[in-house]
Amino acid sequence: MKLFTKYNRINITATICIFLAGSVAFYFVLYYVLIRQLDASLKSEKQEIAEYIQSHHQLPEIQNTKEQWIQIIKTDQRETFDIKRSIPVYNKSEDETEYIRQLIFQVSVNKESFLVTVNKSETETDELLKLIILVTLSMVAMILLFNYLINRRLISSIWQPFYNTINNIKDYAANQQALKLSKEPIDEINLLNESLNSMTEQIHKDFYALRSFTENASHEMQTPLAIIRSKVESLYQIAEGKEIMMQQLLAIEDACLKLSKLHQSLLLLTKLENKQFILNESIQLQTILVQKCEERKELFQSKQIELLLNATDFNIHFHQHLAEILISNLLNNAIRYTAAGGTISIELNQNFLIVSNTAIAGGLDKEKVFTRFYKASDTGTGLGLSIINEICTSAGFTITYQFEKEMHFFKIGFQA
Repeated sequence: MKLFTKYNRINITATICIFLAGSVAFYFVLYYVLIRQLDASLKSEKQEIAEYIQSHHQLPEIQNTKEQWIQIIKTDQRETFDIKRSIPVYNKSEDETEYIRQLIFQVSVNKESFLVTVNKSETETDELLKLIILVTLSMVAMILLFNYLINRRLISSIWQPFYNTINNIKDYAANQQALKLSKEPIDEINLLNESLNSMTEQIHKDFYALRSFTENASHEMQTPLAIIRSKVESLYQIAEGKEIMMQQLLAIEDACLKLSKLHQSLLLLTKLENKQFILNESIQLQTILVQKCEERKELFQSKQIELLLNATDFNIHFHQHLAEILISNLLNNAIRYTAAGGTISIELNQNFLIVSNTAIAGGLDKEKVFTRFYKASDTGTGLGLSIINEICTSAGFTITYQFEKEMHFFKIGFQA
């Protein structure tokens, strides 16, 4: 959820709740005020009747209207009282029930008591109340709408520099160039931009320093390794017939070969992480797969491994060298962990490549199988599957591992 959306939800919800509570309170306050005004009008009528009786010693002539009418009834009660109340009455002309406000009081005329009831319709009060509430709610709705529109435009304008920064960060991930974010009028965004500029500049320097170190280390390590191997080969001739010396020289050569493979693998991983390969070549994976299987034909025969190959011919945008490394590492891993007399099955089509093989032991650890230097046995450098994973990540492929029915399954999906 975007920050603006979340802010709007909270803001609009809080505003609606406040306006609803305020509208209810306003309704009751307004109703109280209007009823008090109605009571004041009834009290004024009572005062006029009392003054007329005091002046003329007789009851006034009653002139009733639709909105107000007075009833006078002779009574034997002598007590003085005032009763104010609202009661429902049936209006025959309108054929509906409506509320009226009554003031009941007692007067004396020539030693006779009369009960006077002054009735005033609440219809106008109710209509006025409804009109005021309707206008108020309309104003509230308009305020909410304008508040939303203004906030939307205002916040979008305020947050635009932030989105500009985000877009520049995305471009940085693609171009790997140090950010040069401009100054903004908002202090917080400006502080963020300055921090990002400083951080990416340092990252940029570290990146090129690491690349330079990797290239230099690769070049410098190749020479001593070549010298060691050359000297070992020379010593073979001198040590011919001397079994102990030959064993030591073989051990040195084996260690030298492992070091050379480790160096090449680490260099390849570094290049992959630094995105130094351009994956824009049209590659036929079937051709590479068949070729690599043919190169390992003697290995299959020596371990009596049955190869089941089902490959479809199609082209994919990839890198020739990386494709060869990917297929080679998958095949080497399958051969290494297949028992003698086992089976390796390979299925290739436009959607995926699956390499499965019968297991020597149990399954591999799913959490660690693609991590560096993870080895299920003492053979290999432990970087083969890590290189496969890094190649898939660089190409946008997916790779998964499963262990089912005593078989390892490695699946590469080409449509990530």
